[in-house]
Formats: sequence, structure tokens, C-alpha cells
Amino acid sequence: MLGICRGRRKFLAASLTILFVPAITWIYLFSGSFEDGKPVSLSPLESQPHSPRYTASSQRERESLEVRVREVEEENRVLRKQLSLAQSRGPAHHRGNHSKTYSMEEGTGDSESLRAGIVAGNSSECGQQPAVEKCETIHVAIVCAGYNASRDVVTLVKSVLFHRRNPLHFHLIADAIAKQILATLFQTWMVPAVRIDFYDADELKSEVSWIPNKHYSGIYGLMKLVLTKTLPSNLERVIVLDTDITFATDIAELWAVFHKFKGQQVLGLVENQSDWYLGNLWKNHRPWPALGRGYNTGVILLLLDKLRKMKWEQMWRLTAERELMSMLSTSLADQDIFNAVIKQNPFLVYQLPCFWNVQLSDHTRSEQCYRDVSDLKVIHWNSPKKLRVKNKHVEFFRNLYLTFLEYDGNLLRRELFGCPSEADVNSENLQKQLSELDEDDLCYEFRRERFTVHRTHLYFLHYEYEPSSDNTDVTLVAQLSMDRLQMLEAICKHWEGPISLALYLSDAEAQQFLRYAQGSEVLMSRHNVGYHIVYKEGQFYPVNLLRNVAMKHISTPYMFLSDIDFLPMYGLYEYLRKSVIQLDLANTKKALIVPAFETLRYRLSFPKSKAELLSMLDMGTLFTFRYHVWTKGHAPTNFAKWRTATTPYRVEWEADFEPYVVVRKDCPEYDRRFVGFGWNKVAHIMELDAQEYEFTVLPNAYMIHMPHAPSFDITKFRSNKQYRICLKTLKEEFQQDMSRHYGFAALKYLTAENNS
Repeated sequence: MLGICRGRRKFLAASLTILFVPAITWIYLFSGSFEDGKPVSLSPLESQPHSPRYTASSQRERESLEVRVREVEEENRVLRKQLSLAQSRGPAHHRGNHSKTYSMEEGTGDSESLRAGIVAGNSSECGQQPAVEKCETIHVAIVCAGYNASRDVVTLVKSVLFHRRNPLHFHLIADAIAKQILATLFQTWMVPAVRIDFYDADELKSEVSWIPNKHYSGIYGLMKLVLTKTLPSNLERVIVLDTDITFATDIAELWAVFHKFKGQQVLGLVENQSDWYLGNLWKNHRPWPALGRGYNTGVILLLLDKLRKMKWEQMWRLTAERELMSMLSTSLADQDIFNAVIKQNPFLVYQLPCFWNVQLSDHTRSEQCYRDVSDLKVIHWNSPKKLRVKNKHVEFFRNLYLTFLEYDGNLLRRELFGCPSEADVNSENLQKQLSELDEDDLCYEFRRERFTVHRTHLYFLHYEYEPSSDNTDVTLVAQLSMDRLQMLEAICKHWEGPISLALYLSDAEAQQFLRYAQGSEVLMSRHNVGYHIVYKEGQFYPVNLLRNVAMKHISTPYMFLSDIDFLPMYGLYEYLRKSVIQLDLANTKKALIVPAFETLRYRLSFPKSKAELLSMLDMGTLFTFRYHVWTKGHAPTNFAKWRTATTPYRVEWEADFEPYVVVRKDCPEYDRRFVGFGWNKVAHIMELDAQEYEFTVLPNAYMIHMPHAPSFDITKFRSNKQYRICLKTLKEEFQQDMSRHYGFAALKYLTAENNS
């Protein structure tokens, strides 16, 4: 690196010589051509002997100056020639300073050099990369399938967005799961100058399913082979990335490398940084054929237009068929086939510098790359162990990865000034709605929250659900923040059915939750729990948005609308499924009420039956919910009647009623204007009543609220007068909206409120 920069200083010195020597010479000549303050012409026509100012001495002086000018011009010509030769020899001059196996310089496309194992190019620090146009769109293709890979893609995308200065177009080859997750994520992320297109990975399975593959990526690990067919025919070039990649630089630098391709070069790849393809990792190790160490396909530059003209599809298929006759299966998925093709056609590859794919595999030799390179550009966690890979420098790389893993994705919603963005209907509608709000309104922040788009990551953990044959299944729906995480295990022990949870977390908290869940045997043993992360933004807890997210993503025909602080009675799941049939919930608009109780004790011997619960009520161990502070919320349940009831009974709606209910999945959503504490459930129950739902109390069901510290929102409600004023204003506006929507039938809500 030092030698390269010395060469750069020589280059600058030579350039200055060319510029300043003739300049000084001409200044000297010009100043020497004045006599008595008047200019003396050098023109031969004006230098005739008959001139009165002409003398023999001045003639000799003039001739000597002209000779000197010609000498200086000749020296400049020689300097330019030497400088040109120095530039053309620059890469070769540095070849001896670096390992032949791992290049830290710009790559080469010379097939003879590749066969010899020689890597050449310009330093990343001192070399000059072709510039990428300011608003040129960079195309990136990623194959992604399943829940875990969808999480990995987010970290990759964050690292790319953090450094980028250009519009991006992501081409995601995804299965149905990844598409659902990532489509929602990008739609709610709303990053300017980013376009997302999806391609159905399941439709591509037939293209590669004939290839036996032992790699943990499965069939999806072969799909990079068919990108020439999958991606749009007018797309000429694309950067292809694995999901376990982290960028430490602007991806435009990698995009610029396409300009260095020459001749028939169509693939940009970094040499494999392990001895895998050398076949010496263990006894009888027999890898697929490769050129030298082979190439890693975690980062690929594809010239799609040329690959199509070369009939890439036919090329790789014939190679794979031939090699599979002896190899029987691939060990490293598409990478084996890419290398077999390159072995036969080395002219196809342009070798990228090692820093574009620093590979942290189990047997990596990448240290020979990064020990000499200070500006690593791409980190590749290509070990099945991922962050747990054994490497003496893994802590350094892990910290770089964690930086983006926990980075606030909301900060990446940066405009690319000067680059026109495609019109986004959702973004335009949002801006229009916000512009209609009065920023001087004291309740502006409350009103604004109703329109805030929160970045949402559905199914953060693996999810499996098998529909019940009798179509009576019920999902428990709840929402929570980080301070209620400890309730999850207890709820899973009390409720064996499917659960849909919306968690309001920051990016860093989402990773804490992930570690907590992965360390819990109870949570890891349950695959029918859907965890949906809604990322924090704004100053209020968007309780009803969270409920709506959890409701929207249930897989059952019925749902139990609960809260995270409640533990359902043991066996409630099966009891509710029977009640659904008994009360014909499928064909009637009913809301089945589960009576709510509470304890003030952190340690409670949970009642195993209604009789035991009644005994605890009589002893003062349990109370009806909010008996001490908000009796109206659950009084219409009629607990006195419930004590002796053996059959379901109907109750009427009353002001401020907010029971926990079981309803069909098509029930109305919660109203988003209510955030934080106050009226969030009351408004929903009021709308159910307006839509003529019948409230029916279940005689043998119950749930118990567990004690906890007061939430931040209830503290604000109690201490902030303006908070209470705004809540009252929002409540009045909601009631007016109800009257407009439901007409005369909604007048009772205004009357009931005035009388309460």
C-alpha cells in the first residue's frame, strides 16, 4: 500500500514538472523580451537587420533563447512518455508485494493470469474507479425463503441503505412466506428511491429440483443459476447477494466494477478463501472441479445480457449433468456448478478483489486478505454457524454486523436529493393527510399518530399452524412492549392454541427479544405463536394499531381479544372451541365475554376451577377486574349472576363497557385515533354494539389480570392535563363519527355518555 502511494506522489511530481517548467520558461522568455519597458517581438519578420533596434548581441541572445525553448519542449515530451509508461506498468509494478492467492487490489479478467494464479489491479485507496452516475439505479438480486432468511435480509438491506447514494432496485426471489414478510416490511418502511420486485421462488423449483443438493440452503441455494431466465429480459446487469452478507461501503463502488469487464467476461467473483476446492480438508474429500481455489458465489456480478447471448442456461445445465454423473450431488449448491463452468471456461470470470467478499467460513483463510486491507467492503458469514463461527477476529466482524442488526431502520428513510423518485401512492396519501392537520392544534401529536406508518416485520420467528378439521379454532390476540416480555412463557403454558402477538419494540429491543425467545425452551417448543414486530416511532404507544396488526394475521376463523397481562384459565382454549359450536358463532353476530378478574399478589396459586376462583373471591385473594378504580368497565358482565350461572347469558351494552371477547375474525378493527391509555377498548366494544353484536357471557370461563408496575402511558394520563383534554376531544369526535356512520341508532351513545 505504501509503495503504491509513493508511486502516486511520483505521478504528482511529474505532473507538476510538466505544468510548471514550461510556465516558468515562458515567463522568463516573456520578461526577457522587454527592452526599456517595451516588448520585443520574437517574430522572424520583425527581427530583420534593417531594424534600428537590431544588434548582433541581441540576435545571438534571441537564438540562444529559442534553442532553450526547444530543449524544454523536448524534455516535456520525454516526461510525458515516461509518465504514460509508468501508468501502464502500475498494476504490474505492485504484483510482487501481495499474495497470489488473495488479491487486495482490483481484480483482473486476463484468463492467462487467472490460470497462473496471478492477481493484478489498482489499490482501493489510490486507484481510480469509474464513476457511477449520481441517479443511476443499482440492481440487486437476492434469493430469500423462510422466516430466518427474511430476518437476515433486513440486516443486509440496512447495511446497503446506510452507505448508499444511489436509487436501488431489489429483485427478491422469494417463497410465499418471505414475500408476505418482506412485502409488508418494505411497504411500511417507505424508504425513498427504493423499488422492490418479487419473483415466485416456488415456480422456479422445477428448474433446479433435478439437482441433488446436500447444502443447508436446500433447493433455494440453486436458484441463482436461473436468474437469466427469472429477471426481466431488459435488465442488463445485476449484483447478486447471499442473505448473510454485510456491506461496509457504498454498493455503488461494486456496481462501478462492471465497467472493468472486458471481452467475454460476464461473471464477477471473489476467489474462495478456503481450501475446499483444493480437496485437502480431510481424507477422501472430493470437491467439484474448480479453477485453483475456485470462487465463492456469495457476491456475484452478472452481465445478464451477455450471459443470455452465450446461452448460459444450456452451458450450466450441460456442465451440471456431466459432473453429476460422477459427483452424484452438489455440496455447496450453486457454487459447485458455477465453478465447474468456470473451470471449463475461465475467460468468463472477472476476479474481484478479496475485500468484496471476506468469507468467515469454518476453514477460512481470509485473514490473508483482511490483515493487509484496512477498508474491508463486504463481510460474508458463510459458515452454518454464522455469528458463532470460530475465528480469532470474529468479535470485530460481529460488532460490525451488530451495528446494522440493531440500527434504527427509521433513520434510513433518507431522501436522495437531486434524484427523482417514482410516485408512491401510499407516501403521497400520507403526506396529504398530514398536510390537512393543524400543527398549532394542541392535540396535533395525537392526531398525527393516527396516520403514522410504523415499520412492521411479520412472523419474526418461525411459525407453523395446522388448521383444525372442525373449523372451530380460536387464536389468542394480544399486544405488548419490552416490559411485558416475562408474561409470554406463562401465557403459553395456560393457552395451548395459536397465539398472535404484536410487539412494540425498537430495532435493538427486537434483537433482545430474539435472544430471549431463543433461550426459552417454552417459547421454542411452540411453533403456533406468531410474533409480529411493530417498530417504535413517535411518542405514544399505538395500542390499537398493535391490536389490528395481531388481528389481521391470524389463521383461524375466531379470535379471543385479550391483553398480555391476563392469564387465561387452564383449559380455556378447548372450552372456547366448544362454545363456538354451542352458540353458533359461525352464523350469528355474537361477542362471547370471558369474565375478567385480578389479583394484587405477584405470586398466585392459580385457581384450577370456577369453584376455587369463587372461594378466592370470597377470601379477598381475587377481585373482579378494576373493582377499585374503574367499576364501570366490567360491571355490565353482572358478576353476581355469573357466580351461579351454568348457561351462557346475554347482557346489554352500557357506557364505558370494555370486556374481553371472542369474535369472528371479520369483526371491525380497533380505532387508531386512540393511543396510549384511555378509551381504546371502550370504542371498539361500542362499535361492536353499533353493528348489532350480541354480548353473551360464558358461565365457566375466566381470566386473571396479573399485577405489574404502571405503564408510562397511564402515568402520563394521570399527570398531564393536556393529555386528558385531548383524550376527551378524541372521544367526542369518535362519537360524532359513529352518529354519522350509524345514524339514529348511535344517538344512544351520546345520551349514555351524558348520563354517566
